[in-house]
Amino acid sequence: MSAPAVIVHPDAGLLAKAAAARIVTRLVDAQAARGSASIVLTGGGIGIAVLAELAKAPARDAVDWGALDVWWGDERYLPAGDPERNETQAREALLDGVGLDPARVHAMPAPDGPDGPGGDSPEAGAERYAEALRAAARPGEPAFDVCLLGVGPDTHVASLFPEQPALYEEERSVVAVHGAPKPPPTRVSLTLPTIRSAAEVWLLASGEAKAEAVRLALDPEAGPVQVPAAGARGRSRTLFLLDRPAASRLPEGLTAPGLL
Repeated sequence: MSAPAVIVHPDAGLLAKAAAARIVTRLVDAQAARGSASIVLTGGGIGIAVLAELAKAPARDAVDWGALDVWWGDERYLPAGDPERNETQAREALLDGVGLDPARVHAMPAPDGPDGPGGDSPEAGAERYAEALRAAARPGEPAFDVCLLGVGPDTHVASLFPEQPALYEEERSVVAVHGAPKPPPTRVSLTLPTIRSAAEVWLLASGEAKAEAVRLALDPEAGPVQVPAAGARGRSRTLFLLDRPAASRLPEGLTAPGLL
């Protein structure tokens, strides 16, 4: 896994704009090299703000949206179209306004989908999502070009919460999560090994409420079961993209570009 680098922006608005610009560059470079690209999206305030800024950015047209695979790091197990779903928010912020290939937009399962009532369960949906990941895999290459993750105030990433059973998972790429401490309690999430299969992992955090979580996530002694964000690392690059409040408690001795 790559060692994390930290980049600090003055406020949440500038963080969102800069992250959007960074996404364009990353996707364009991947498509130039391979003809296609893949991204894992995150929800939350800053995650959706990044997508909204990307929708407004003139440079967005440099991306070949039809040659992009879109995945999610986690999802609330709520009906399709529910306003609390990460997918719904991402579609409103960006996805419905660009020329994506619908077959390459990989929404996570919903209870009114094939694994809902009369079907099976979030576990079946997680396995179906895992199968889609297997079908899209490129032998010898990272699973994703970039994986975006928010950092919760408790250090959770995706729907991997501290001390929860999913953090011990080493075999499955996608799991159903029950009893999440943050509502709704039932979710579907990528596992840490799947997150680590991304070429680059970018952890986004804004606001002073995230400062302690960021500090813990950057502590080299932190373990991923107690601090899930400490286990989210990319194969070639890991970035912590922060605003100043979120960076206000960085570990002693750590310097970051943009931090004044």
